[in-house]
Amino acid sequence: MPRITPNLWFDGQALDAAEYYATVFPDSRITDVSRLGEDGPVLTVSFELDGQPFLGLNGGPQFTFTEAVSFVIDCADQAEVDRYWDELTSGGGAEGRCGWLTDRFGLSWQVVPRALVELLTDPDPRRAAAAGIALQGMSRIDVAGLRAAADAAAA
Repeated sequence: MPRITPNLWFDGQALDAAEYYATVFPDSRITDVSRLGEDGPVLTVSFELDGQPFLGLNGGPQFTFTEAVSFVIDCADQAEVDRYWDELTSGGGAEGRCGWLTDRFGLSWQVVPRALVELLTDPDPRRAAAAGIALQGMSRIDVAGLRAAADAAAA
């Protein structure tokens, strides 16, 4: 089966981004760097984030990232949410709504705790709706806040 590799277009920052992302995600590494000429500028960077292959291309300023494409980080708990959120918004990243953020390179991420899916699909529609409404008021997702809203709706 063919492997699908996301190709990320950068304006001269592909190597910096790959090096940074490799420090953020476990089981991550740079696998190849190609240059224009022996000592020339970096053209592409192949890297893996938690085993998923990526390619970074220094294509120039013609294209930039938008929220139309984002990467979802499946977090086991609030501690993971907090770690990824803090790391990816540091150094020039920006907080969005409902668990979305943009990192310093302009790439969009969704930092999602597993509890969110559990609460939004709760068999009690009042709990699910209350969790969804609470989510709308959040930037970083707060699992305790979602649970409290769901519990209050069921009471």
